[in-house]
Amino acid sequence: MAYSSLFSPNVTPFSSARPINHQLSYHPYLSSTSLQYNNIRREFSVPHVASVPYQPLNVDYLEGEFSGHGVTFEGIGDNCVAKMRLDNGSTATLMLPSGLISSYKVPLWHGGTVELLHTSVSEGDEGEAVIQGGVSLALNSEDDNEASWSPSAWVLRNVRGNSNDSIKVELISSDSENMVETRYIVTLQEDVLTSEISVTNSKSTRLHWTGSIISHLTVSSPEATYALGLEGSNFLSVPPILSNFSIIPPDLDEENDSDIGQLWSQMGLKSLVSGLSQRNQKNASEEEMEGEEDDGYKQLNEKMSRIYTSAPRFFTLIDRGRRNSVAVGRDGFDEMYLFSPGSNHEIYGEYSYICVGQSAMLKPIILGPGEVWRGWQQLHNPNM
Repeated sequence: MAYSSLFSPNVTPFSSARPINHQLSYHPYLSSTSLQYNNIRREFSVPHVASVPYQPLNVDYLEGEFSGHGVTFEGIGDNCVAKMRLDNGSTATLMLPSGLISSYKVPLWHGGTVELLHTSVSEGDEGEAVIQGGVSLALNSEDDNEASWSPSAWVLRNVRGNSNDSIKVELISSDSENMVETRYIVTLQEDVLTSEISVTNSKSTRLHWTGSIISHLTVSSPEATYALGLEGSNFLSVPPILSNFSIIPPDLDEENDSDIGQLWSQMGLKSLVSGLSQRNQKNASEEEMEGEEDDGYKQLNEKMSRIYTSAPRFFTLIDRGRRNSVAVGRDGFDEMYLFSPGSNHEIYGEYSYICVGQSAMLKPIILGPGEVWRGWQQLHNPNM
């Protein structure tokens, strides 16, 4: 199977003697706007469950400091939601401090709106509401000394834009020594939702970065859902990626309790590669681990968990049941994760979704001292 090269076009050096100016570029679906901002720090984390303790947020402060620009804030327990709304009817809901995008509603050509994201709400051990699904980040970094760090909480840094055109919400997180910084910029435009990551390595050693932007896209049923444009793409069958916001059906969750399945939650690079190699050898006679997609209009009715290593930067998911489609794009990530829970579940139910992830799981992003990496995912609504 062919593997793509490292992400050198997206890795840029910087001088630590002065602040960094990052300029964000966007897909042609978006207007030709850019955002510049100064240096800040951020942190990483891949908890296994969605119930993560956070410090209470001061909603009144956020409302006074950042409201306007088409964004409002609302407290929910110790958490807060930032609600982004454009005049054309597009909305997105971003949860703080987890960084979960729990809703993305888009206008349709006939005047109505439709929710594109799939979420599940359950009760936690202490009676709190636990939200899974949506668009989330599962990130991890490890330096040459095998010191690892993952972001678990995000801090709101800035809100820009307006309800007429576009809204940008910028979050940051950094490790305890402020040596690794990650910024997360969520941009809502009339027909596109962009999730962008920027990672800065201020360490004196190399940084090995792995992770995914994981999106749960709601569908009527996987049986009525098709992926358009993946023909000829190489793939590797893998266990479902586990993150704090993953929705995994009970039958697949039991399978994922295996030692190899837990490698995704551990995120250790050496053990991950070794474990996949062992699984490949063990199951070589049972299933085809590697392959090439031979269907340009692939029905997603069967259980599947794959990482495509040479997929096009943009492809389309078509839901014939809801008569809806979503175009999914990426930049900076060489891999594309695709998961289907299969069709053995109730239609329009808890497991009526397709999971798409822009990832760097099989091959880490390597940042030298003073380098910056950027990558993004876009969900485009072509149905206006």
